[in-house]
This record gives sequence, structure tokens and C-alpha cells, in this order.
Amino acid sequence: MSGANGARNGASHRAIYPSLAGKRVFISGGSSGIGEGLVEAFVAQGAHVAFCDIAQEQGEAVAARLGNSAAPAPLFLPCDLRDADAIAAMMAQVEAQLGGIDVVINNAANDDRHAVDEVSPAYWDERMAVNLKHQFFVTQAAVPAMKRAGGGAVINLGSISWHLGLPDLVIYQTAKAAIEGLTRGLARELGRDNIRVTAIIPGNVKTPRQEQWYTPEGEAEIVASQCLDGRLMPADVAALALFLASDDARLITGHEYWVDAGWR
Repeated sequence: MSGANGARNGASHRAIYPSLAGKRVFISGGSSGIGEGLVEAFVAQGAHVAFCDIAQEQGEAVAARLGNSAAPAPLFLPCDLRDADAIAAMMAQVEAQLGGIDVVINNAANDDRHAVDEVSPAYWDERMAVNLKHQFFVTQAAVPAMKRAGGGAVINLGSISWHLGLPDLVIYQTAKAAIEGLTRGLARELGRDNIRVTAIIPGNVKTPRQEQWYTPEGEAEIVASQCLDGRLMPADVAALALFLASDDARLITGHEYWVDAGWR
């Protein structure tokens, strides 16, 4: 299954949220997997979407594909989110191009496997920059625009991994655990400005990247551990993100919401 087809799986029955039409949405890590599914879902709602990724060729391909639809074409911006100065410059460009920012989805991450005895201080810092640090600084850069707009929504992508204690992921899981604390803290700090902050905790989502880690037998074991049959797809995560970003979720903030088919 291709990344594009995986992102679209289930999208034909997606709910429509009138409040998302015309919203200015930024999504990090939107070139593939869950991120691509998020970009596609918000474009389909009539939102004005900008997204970034370090994978420039893939990002340009996603923007070109979705630019052929009737909805507003998404804006792709290449960015290395490990660089705080690059984040600030990119978010200024997003605000200028979209005319503001209403929704931020902090999705970008990298779950490369690693053993405890292989972790150096430099690797620790780089992994925290890839998986945690940018979520704060992207949000920080978007807050002034959200305040000017009278409010907004920030959605952080966490992970089921640390709740399960999966092997060979200790640094990734440390970062993902911190995201839930970051979500709670930002919700308290920004709530009086009508900025809502939530987190989505996906289970094992079927993407080309995840397929490199799991054999068909491994996937079958995951499904057997879930309460529900079936493999989670990017569209399943996007469905929850659409709701949390919409006005229907106007009094929902400070918590994490699971899309894991009952795995945990």
C-alpha cells in the first residue's frame, strides 16, 4: 500500500466540520504517514493548510497531489525542526502566507530504534530536538497570531509506546511522555486566551515507515492485542484531529485522547 493510498483510506466517509472551512492550519511532518493523512483531511475540510517536513521531495509531491483538488492547495515549506531559528522563520512565513494561524498540529517525530548503551549526549539532544523541542517552539511562534485571532487550537501528537514500555525506544518514549506534560502545561498557560491544547495518542498506525519495523506476523499480534479488529490508518488519527480542531470541541483542552483500537 502506498503512503498516499494509506493516508486516504477511510477518508470517503469523513465527517464535515463547517467551522474548519477557511481555518488557517499548520501541520509539521506532513510529507508522509500520519502527517500526510492530516494534511489531506484538513484540505478536504476547506481549510487553508501549510505543512513542513525535512523530506522536501515528498512534501512537494503531497502539495502537488492535493493542489489538484477543488479545495485550497496546501503550502509546503521545507524545514529542519531541530533548528529553532529555522522554526521561527518558517512560522513567520506561514502566518504571512495564510494571513494568520488558527490551528497547529505538532506531528513531526522519528522513532528510530536504539539501545541504551548506544546513546551518547549528542544523540540524546538530537532526538529530543526531533521529537519534543519543536512542539514547544512551533507553538510559541504561533501563539501571537492565535491571540490576534481571538483563540486557536494546538494538537500535539504523542505515542502509545511509552505507555506500553516497548523495547529499543527509551529516548523516543521519554520525549513522547513529556509531550503529555507539555500539553497539560500549555493548556493552563494559554486557556484564558481561548487557545485549546490537546494531545492525540495513536496506537500502531499502518504507514510505510511502520511496515519496516513489523512483519505481517507482528502486525497480526498487535491486532490480536486490540479490543477491535483491523489496522489503524492515518485517516483514523485525522478523524480525531478534525474534531479537536473544530468549534465542536470548544471546551475541550488539557487532555490526551487515544486512537489505538483498545490496544492499551
